[in-house]
Amino acid sequence: MTARVPEALRRFIWDIQSMVELADSPREILFIGRDLMGRLVASDDWLPPVFAPDGDGPCLYELYRDDMERFCVVASVFAAGQGWPCFQDGVWEISGVLRGEVVRSGPGADARVLAPGRVETALGGEAAAWTQAGAPGAAVVIHVYGGGIGRMARGQVGPDGVVTPSVVGYANPPDAPAYDILSIQAEVTD
Repeated sequence: MTARVPEALRRFIWDIQSMVELADSPREILFIGRDLMGRLVASDDWLPPVFAPDGDGPCLYELYRDDMERFCVVASVFAAGQGWPCFQDGVWEISGVLRGEVVRSGPGADARVLAPGRVETALGGEAAAWTQAGAPGAAVVIHVYGGGIGRMARGQVGPDGVVTPSVVGYANPPDAPAYDILSIQAEVTD
């Protein structure tokens, strides 16, 4: 990608990468990561428009790819009434609402409406569905997953409770691939 990484995202990725390298357990990652995500989603002016266009269907955009696949940073974008089915991911997750309102629900769990700035975490055994709450405009949720979620078979939980593998994939256009370690390094000048 030729565009510069927004400073808020660059700092967040550096902090998440350090945390993943130094943390002793997924619980520690979630505890520290909740605060980092809260800082990132406190302002919504940093996300490049190419990763949050108005579209026809819910889309998953890869913002950062860790070459060792220890984690990834993605944006879920939902227009009015859109959402993801119920997925049981099997990896830890830190999610923050950047724009709009979303409903997070799961089998046997109460649905919760989440406003911008709200952060949720999960260890990976929980199934959850995300839906735009019906307010005007798109909803954007930023996620950090403990693996390359767009290339992984995730457990999609049907209404009958049957779990089937499903790969969502990323919607990045060819001219907007995910940032990588080289693109987030500080610019060096003579």
